[in-house]
Amino acid sequence: MTAAAFFQDIDFIAACYVVAFSLFITGLAKLTSPTTAVQGNKIAAFGMLIAVLATLLEPGLDGSDFLLIAIGLIIGTAVGVPAARNVKMTAMPQMVALFNGVGGGAVALIAWAEFRQRGGDLSDDLAVGIPLVFAAVVGSISFWGSNIAFGKLQGLISGSPVKIPAGLFVNIALLAAAVGAGVAILLGSTSEGLFVLILVAAAVLGNLAVLPIGGADMPVVISTLNAFTGLSAAAAGIALGNYALIVAGMIVGASGTILTDQMAKAMNRSIGSVLLGGFGGEAPGIDPAHPGGGETGGTVRSTSAADVAILLAYARQVVVVPGYGMAVAQAQHSVREMAKALEKKGIEVKYAIHPVAGRMPGHMNVLLAEADVPYDQLKEMDDINPEFGRTDVSLVIGANDVTNPDARLKADSPIYGMPILNVDESKQVIVLKRSMASGFAGIENPLFYGEKTQMLFGDAKASVSEITSELGHL
Repeated sequence: MTAAAFFQDIDFIAACYVVAFSLFITGLAKLTSPTTAVQGNKIAAFGMLIAVLATLLEPGLDGSDFLLIAIGLIIGTAVGVPAARNVKMTAMPQMVALFNGVGGGAVALIAWAEFRQRGGDLSDDLAVGIPLVFAAVVGSISFWGSNIAFGKLQGLISGSPVKIPAGLFVNIALLAAAVGAGVAILLGSTSEGLFVLILVAAAVLGNLAVLPIGGADMPVVISTLNAFTGLSAAAAGIALGNYALIVAGMIVGASGTILTDQMAKAMNRSIGSVLLGGFGGEAPGIDPAHPGGGETGGTVRSTSAADVAILLAYARQVVVVPGYGMAVAQAQHSVREMAKALEKKGIEVKYAIHPVAGRMPGHMNVLLAEADVPYDQLKEMDDINPEFGRTDVSLVIGANDVTNPDARLKADSPIYGMPILNVDESKQVIVLKRSMASGFAGIENPLFYGEKTQMLFGDAKASVSEITSELGHL
């Protein structure tokens, strides 16, 4: 057997895929810890390289095919690498949404290309036709829905829920149109117009499904659309007989589904209520000079960086509670320097991580890992909540809804029942915010008006740096 025949042998290609799948799973397992996440990414990337090379060894590819593949690789690398290297950590959620959407769009285009390749006739092989139609519908929904999520996170579209008149019925009609066109194709129609109808109806459905969802629900939306992209890729893999697409797609689909379920539970909401509801819109800001009025009312107590430094210096345990405000201010490195200053004084510092703090799953973990915060200091909600009762000072940096005690105490609150960080049980609470503006849920936080709470207004990065400087003088 010649070398070319050996490398194109079906058994050799299958063995390459098995190696690639094993690396996918190993890499995914290592992503569960920030200490091994980078290594996991590299392992999974190497597995994908093997899968791609194995696919290129498939018999039947000619020079023009390789030319198109090379052009695609060059364009993708030219766009993707600079975008990934230059993105700020605050913009990571929208980049995740955008990259996920590109995957769904690619699957939809693959389905369309395969439909054309087969002359529009999918009725003779339903084992291929059904997955192709499914991939076209779900991939298109994922692409356009992810674009809306990107627009909301980037501020190009209002983060408030955009209500569509009779939206549920419109969405059902769009889904029915896409499915109906797919059934017609599977029954023997070769009309390319019908396939385009599938893509267009699914595209409009993806837009209209995400527009009514508010900013606070974006972590759930991102994980849901991620699962959609994975399932559509797996379906395309079944239609094409490509094992890499099948396995990789199922891994993404399964992990995205599990993550979606975990995010929904962290907000005490069903996935259906997220996708059909309008919770999580932005609320108008509240003038810090007149924080009273409204439903909560009361008066806030302002403080200074010098006073906060004194309070921290005499603490035994400090818990830092990060939120999206920390990401906006890019204050993670300043927070780490402050923690080091406290640790030099023998003060124990921990970080309370809420599952949906920020705008994507794991957002706070990523930011703090970037600042080299030791992993053992990052405490998940269930682990840190029992600690607040013996915490001297909780330092809330840009977190809002995830610390709102109304979730426990007020039955008519929109967030009632949502698991929160029990910051209000701490002996003292310092909240760093730019203003008294509400969070994505659009409601006031009574924590800010509590007797044990003091507010330090201003840019979080500058405020934390000033606190650190004051600590150096104590």
